[in-house]
Amino acid sequence: MMAMAKPVVLLYEPIHRDALAILEQKAEIRWAESLQEDALLKQVADVEGIIIRANGRVSRRLMEAAPKLKVVGRHGVGVETIDLDAARDLGIVVVNTPDASTESVAEHCLGLMIALAKQIVRADKAVRRGQWHVRYEYIGTELWGKTLGLVGFGRIGQRTATLCHLALEMPILYYDIVAYPDVEAELGAKRVSLEDLLSVADVVSVHVPLLPATQGLIGEAEFRRMKPTAYFINTSRGPAVDQAALVRALQEGWIAGAGLDVFDPEPLPTDSPLLALENVVITPHMASHTDEALLRMALVVKDVIAVLEGREPHYLVN
Repeated sequence: MMAMAKPVVLLYEPIHRDALAILEQKAEIRWAESLQEDALLKQVADVEGIIIRANGRVSRRLMEAAPKLKVVGRHGVGVETIDLDAARDLGIVVVNTPDASTESVAEHCLGLMIALAKQIVRADKAVRRGQWHVRYEYIGTELWGKTLGLVGFGRIGQRTATLCHLALEMPILYYDIVAYPDVEAELGAKRVSLEDLLSVADVVSVHVPLLPATQGLIGEAEFRRMKPTAYFINTSRGPAVDQAALVRALQEGWIAGAGLDVFDPEPLPTDSPLLALENVVITPHMASHTDEALLRMALVVKDVIAVLEGREPHYLVN
């Protein structure tokens, strides 16, 4: 008997080798030649599964061009680049990995806070220039006992709160449309309005998904409300912040500094004024890029395979 052909799964970008090996056993892997929609349209006629990372989109037009498509897997959490309405209309399952990056992003967030408070990056650059005397000029601050304000209190926000509260005894404030009384009791966290959080917090950290309601959530009025000694951290989505307002806030001293992993647009242009500011620590959207988290995100292949085999996935988005 002839062996049945494996279903074709289109990968937009490379994934962890261990997960790729699992997928290869069950599917024929096809790599995207380009993430431009017109190019993708030429590759999806026989595709039954798609795995997308942070780049590119899975639009209605693309889904309609793929009559065999059964499942779209998001390597990560955010699904704003997948047309969920179209997937629903066409009976296409969408899966993701909601827990995969929690620890890595929370640790990265804490790392940005420490780098800012201790002026680590600025000092490193100075020492490499032979300026040892900066040890008398670059005076840092302690995070111990400072108030942490979390804008968005989902998995990553809560894990960041736990790290900061247990390690540094930081009081926790949070702003979210959902209340988390169990976490409030565990950490002594307090749910407050966004205005109150911004006025009180010594560190403000953003942890929101990109939705119409969160687009430009933090703008000029919000930065002006913050303390001039406060630090601002964003490891969620660039468009949640008015980047021009952030630049002004940093240039004019409305806030003390910022730790940024996400931007609008990405990649960050080489002429961005953020790059000229010493009170900013910048990383290239890599908070979730640890070997452990990349493997956990890549294991979305298990749910993709489950759907292709007619089984129930673990992490169903729609």
